[in-house]
Amino acid sequence: MAVSFAKCPSTSQARARSLPAPVSRFWVHVRDSEKWAVGEVSRRRGFSVLSSKGGSAIAPVDPSNKLEDSGTQHGANKTVVETPSSNWTPTVFASKEFENIDVGPPAGGERESTVSITVVGASGDLAKKKIFPALFALYYEGCLPKHFTVFGYARSKMTDAELREMVSRTLTCRIDKRENCNEKMEEFLNRCFYHSGQYDSQDHFADLDKKLKEHEGSRVSNRLFYLSIPPNIFLDVVKCASLAATSANGWTRVIVEKPFGRDAESSAALTRGLKQYLVEDQIFRIDHYLGKELVENLSVLRFSNLVFEPLWSRQYIRNVQLIFSEDFGTEGRGGYFDHYGIIRDIMQNHLIQILALFAMETPTSLEAEDIRNEKVKVLRSMKPLQLDDVVVGQYKSHTKGGMTHPGYTDDKTVPANSITPTFAAAALFINNARWDGVPFLMKAGKALHTKRAEIRVQFRHVPGNLYKRCFGTDLDRATNELVIRVQPDEAIYLKINNKVPGLGMRLDRSNLNLHYAARYSKEIPDAYERLLLDAIEGERRLFIRSDELDAAWGLFTPLLKELEEKHISPELYPYGSRGPVGAHYLAAKYNVRWGDIGAEH
Repeated sequence: MAVSFAKCPSTSQARARSLPAPVSRFWVHVRDSEKWAVGEVSRRRGFSVLSSKGGSAIAPVDPSNKLEDSGTQHGANKTVVETPSSNWTPTVFASKEFENIDVGPPAGGERESTVSITVVGASGDLAKKKIFPALFALYYEGCLPKHFTVFGYARSKMTDAELREMVSRTLTCRIDKRENCNEKMEEFLNRCFYHSGQYDSQDHFADLDKKLKEHEGSRVSNRLFYLSIPPNIFLDVVKCASLAATSANGWTRVIVEKPFGRDAESSAALTRGLKQYLVEDQIFRIDHYLGKELVENLSVLRFSNLVFEPLWSRQYIRNVQLIFSEDFGTEGRGGYFDHYGIIRDIMQNHLIQILALFAMETPTSLEAEDIRNEKVKVLRSMKPLQLDDVVVGQYKSHTKGGMTHPGYTDDKTVPANSITPTFAAAALFINNARWDGVPFLMKAGKALHTKRAEIRVQFRHVPGNLYKRCFGTDLDRATNELVIRVQPDEAIYLKINNKVPGLGMRLDRSNLNLHYAARYSKEIPDAYERLLLDAIEGERRLFIRSDELDAAWGLFTPLLKELEEKHISPELYPYGSRGPVGAHYLAAKYNVRWGDIGAEH
């Protein structure tokens, strides 16, 4: 039996699901550069938001409501706006920090809204390969609002037609609905436009604002900015967009791509910079691994199946492994990668976020803040990584099958003496009652023998196992293991012991397998589709909060500094191998065997 939920809930439905009920009284504090925040806060409390000369007009739907402006943070006089019960006319309230905002009643009921999506860095690979195709897939599935516009913004000179030509090369349709593919593509491309400008020019963003307004018309304008740009220009773009291209009467949100700094200090500085122009609820820090289907299913598997939740603790679980491997090197990205390395690129974000989701306590609800609160508790319960619990490696040139694969330092964009790791393995521990003493082993690497991302849960040995003699001395062969394969070829399977049919007593290790391609005919959406839709609808559950980011960097920053200060040389491993031998010694230190080493299926 299938239980179905709405495929693409509307923005209003999402907001109703995630926001508190209206209250009759609340406080607002905004600076002159943040007047747009009033619109966001007002709608959350059940106010209608209108347009006015001075910014946003705020009209309480319920005449009993009050709007209080707290003025400055240092004791300025408060202003209370009250609405008479009927036949009231617009009034004006002012304070030192918030001036000339007209307050008036709703005009003719709820107005139509539109969403303007601006992809900043539209000429880059991420935009071309992931963001535009994801937006088209959402349009193809009927998930985008009725009124929407997509703008590309970059320094490159390009016309609307040239942008559409560039985007059209990367668009594909769902395999089960190809009959109207060309028609849908044409409709989508007709909503795509381009504006060329500098990332640090407020005037250029003001010109963008004019173009956005032409398409938005008289509708309530909601704006989403996707920063598909290097992190060193995040703040320039956010400053210019917030001052010159923010919505006057709707919400404004910004999606920020990783990396979020190089360490705890630079990450905190970036957060402080963003919060000069944005409030936390407007910042959507994206980690596309949190949008993967199997990662999203992790909490469903655990919290909706009685068979798993009682086992999810140190009492039954011996170790947890989070494995990420790529079968290619840094081809084309050597210069960028050398600045960050595998620990920052994969471990500190993708793997630690999956670990937090896996290990968190049951949240009080499925609301974004409840889930993120539990993730933060996990991260704060972990001790910072120690050098003794980490192995780093770097791939070297290797010839196999007559083909020579270059080593990491053979890349011309990488310094010849670089010691940046392309592989890392680590053992982490969570110091709480549920997970005390259970090793969480991570490993991530490039130029390995296979491409995979998976979670492996190895359970404890059966005490007093009656069939121990059937397995010989290798008790690990009798261990139950739950494997969640995130990619590729998504699957969930449980390894169990089973009697081989026959007159004798011979045991076999078999898989109870949920193979997604065999079970479900529908194509699995790309992670960017889910995350873009969530950002449009204001659903923050799969995005990273600032305190989550601080806690994650707190685990890795001491290690990263020690590696760099001591100039730790990585262990070399051949391109296409299983990685450095040291990773196996690290696992053996905690009496663990990597689950991806043995024969798979």
